[in-house]
Amino acid sequence: MARTVGSHGPRTMEAIRKAGLGLIYKHGYEAMSLRQLAAAVGIQAGSLYNHISTKQDLLFDLIKVHMDELLERLDKTLDGIDPPLERLKAFITFHVDYHISRKREVFISYSELRSLEPKNYDTIVALRRDYERRLISILDEGVARGDFVVADTTVAAFGILSMLTGVCTWFKPAGRLKKNEVVEIYAQMVCRGLVQPGAAGAPSFGRVLMSTPVEPEDLPDRDQTPIRQTDF
Repeated sequence: MARTVGSHGPRTMEAIRKAGLGLIYKHGYEAMSLRQLAAAVGIQAGSLYNHISTKQDLLFDLIKVHMDELLERLDKTLDGIDPPLERLKAFITFHVDYHISRKREVFISYSELRSLEPKNYDTIVALRRDYERRLISILDEGVARGDFVVADTTVAAFGILSMLTGVCTWFKPAGRLKKNEVVEIYAQMVCRGLVQPGAAGAPSFGRVLMSTPVEPEDLPDRDQTPIRQTDF
């Protein structure tokens, strides 16, 4: 994205990103207009072109920044952790925490992937594959060491990611369970399905917390994905 030269360029660009994220989350990429975006930022519509060339540029920027940060933070989290089981636990904790705290970015990166132009789409998909490979490599190493029993690590990784990512559709910070309790439940479910019985370092799990039905969190009207009628 192009930026204006001057002290206010980066600050204005950050305001554009923040406003764009909110508008796309609320209205969807196709429905959001640059005029709406300019009004939300508090600048003239024509001034937007000093910072972004097209609406497509904004969408690509939002998703790519999200993916770059996701990969960077994951690598820092896993750095220095060797045992596959501990790396898996660290991955689960990171993924759930990040997706809870970045609900809008996660929602847009999935729901608006279809709105990217082919070149931008390929770039984002490549980054997503890099992230998936991080988990696949953990599972591969666990199988190689005899810690995990997995018939197909790629299929297992996709299943784990789908389950973990779903947390951002229902979790509420003010709900019955705290974030760390949700992480523990997910870690129990994943590890119980993968860890070789009797393997060194196999976890000993405590009680599993059970859910009670409450009202789900409201999502944008445009999101037609069925949501479980539970909240934690």
